[in-house]
Amino acid sequence: MNFDEIIDRKQTNSMKWDALKERYKSDDLWPMWVADMDFKVPEVVQKALHNVTEHGVFGYHFPPASLREAIVEWMDKRFEWTIEQEDITFTPGVVPAIHQLISVLTEEGDGIIVQPPVYYPFFALVNTNRRTLLENDLVERNGTYEIDFNDLEEKMKSGAKMLILCNPHNPGGRMWNKEELTKIAVLAKQYDVIIVSDEIHSDITFRGNHVPFASLEAATDLQVATCMAPSKTFNLAALQLSYVISNQRELQQKLELSMRQNFTGIGNPYSSAAAEAAYREGEPWLTNLLAYVRDNIDYAEKRLKEEMPKIDFVDPDATYLLWMDFRQLGMDDQALQQWLREEARLALNDGHTFGKPGSGFARMNLACPRSHVEEGLNRLKQAYDRLQQP
Repeated sequence: MNFDEIIDRKQTNSMKWDALKERYKSDDLWPMWVADMDFKVPEVVQKALHNVTEHGVFGYHFPPASLREAIVEWMDKRFEWTIEQEDITFTPGVVPAIHQLISVLTEEGDGIIVQPPVYYPFFALVNTNRRTLLENDLVERNGTYEIDFNDLEEKMKSGAKMLILCNPHNPGGRMWNKEELTKIAVLAKQYDVIIVSDEIHSDITFRGNHVPFASLEAATDLQVATCMAPSKTFNLAALQLSYVISNQRELQQKLELSMRQNFTGIGNPYSSAAAEAAYREGEPWLTNLLAYVRDNIDYAEKRLKEEMPKIDFVDPDATYLLWMDFRQLGMDDQALQQWLREEARLALNDGHTFGKPGSGFARMNLACPRSHVEEGLNRLKQAYDRLQQP
């Protein structure tokens, strides 16, 4: 796979490239925002999709048992996590899955904990379901993020019914370790809190192996729903296939009933074929992808340190996203947005949308050809240099 290949995504209804005008009021920006990749999917996936097209019939579909089998094998191979095929419930995306889980496992007014700065749809999911948002802000320490366990316990003690865990964490790139996850599990058991664990970035890791929350011995007796997908791993977001893993049958039955009632359970032959091919034969591609993305991250961090020292960053354990700290530039969020758009001509994700602790930050997507990264950093440096002039 040639990850340096430039693929023109303009005029393909790409959100990253073709929605700039709508989102940023300008189509003359360099897009490094939406969390998808500017890389072609593995050839085995392309072949599988071609075979579906060649068949030529696109009637109603359900995911095959062979896909369930491939997922079970992937969990064992990547994470040494043993699950059963019947633990898997297919869903049309991780965010819709979390919405369904909130709807069926909690009541209006119930407290739901999120850990800002965090993936911004979490806030909307809690609020639109008329639940009470409880924010357990992460703590910045030694250039990374840690969980404030004293505050987390207070939030759980106050009557929280659910914690939406982001592991690996988006945007901070933290891959929570076994000790941290076990502490969460112990508290959740003590205060009877449901864990919904968004683990969509679990395959994009650089330091050791991801630990699924539900794989912990301490989580055995908890209500845990693990949300995963091949979309970040293999760039399949538009195919809208995800799944919830849970061995809690009552939880699973509630989820599946809600999906049937909302008519959201119909499958897609392209999604099934792509996911199964990726899980069965896509690991070599993924290995090369991880090396390439990590090189991009190292390159970006080196340039920031050497050329733009007032722009700090969190070195990620996982994800292809770089969380950048612009606070030393002394701008409020509105001024920073304006500077990034009008001076740097960049489309990044605004930090404040990830919660109050994200104020002064922005998120940059580095899952793109090196030349694309170079262009983005060149634009940023030019704007930075102008800012430093007396």
